[in-house]
Amino acid sequence: MSRYVVLISLWVAWCFLHSLLITPAVIGFVRKRFEKAYRYYRIFYNVIALATLIPILVYSSSIQWLPVFRWEGPFQIVQGLLVISALLFFIGGSRRYDLSQFLGIRQVRENSACILLSDDCRLDTGGILGMVRHPWYAGGVLIVWARDMDMATILTNLVITGYFIIGAFLEERKLLVEFGEEYIDYQRRVSMLFPFKFLRQKLRCERDQSLNRK
Repeated sequence: MSRYVVLISLWVAWCFLHSLLITPAVIGFVRKRFEKAYRYYRIFYNVIALATLIPILVYSSSIQWLPVFRWEGPFQIVQGLLVISALLFFIGGSRRYDLSQFLGIRQVRENSACILLSDDCRLDTGGILGMVRHPWYAGGVLIVWARDMDMATILTNLVITGYFIIGAFLEERKLLVEFGEEYIDYQRRVSMLFPFKFLRQKLRCERDQSLNRK
């Protein structure tokens, strides 16, 4: 039991640090205090996130316990759907996001960055972003649950899922400040993580077309 407490504590600490380093307060302080070196901050952030993640993954893999749930038999179909859906979210997001900014390359090259990962710093609602507002968070939630689970995995998944959801809400607060009414309208039209509004609209359109044909 004590190992599970340590595992949860490590994950919570990592999530807290990961979120803290991109809060407006911390970013504003770093930009003001280290103005010339600020262009390297995103790279520093990514390196710190990866470096602190590796020991947690190693510790998690060292905890051996009997599986609680396996994706076997007909459940493998569900597992496959989760993986495919996650990949679609990841690939769809990568087509709309500026990956050079995500990695920190654009900041170093141009000494500028956007609050969004878009090429032109404007609110992008095309492609997968017309279905969900945070496709990478959605893909992350799906992929962590699409694996066989022991107690350590379940606890890890719960923390990571909570982190993705909280992270999405925190990101939305910054976007509301930046884009105001434009983002509020976007929230009304598009779901945060899973395309419920998109699917409901599609079903409504198909129903209306069916009635018109009659």
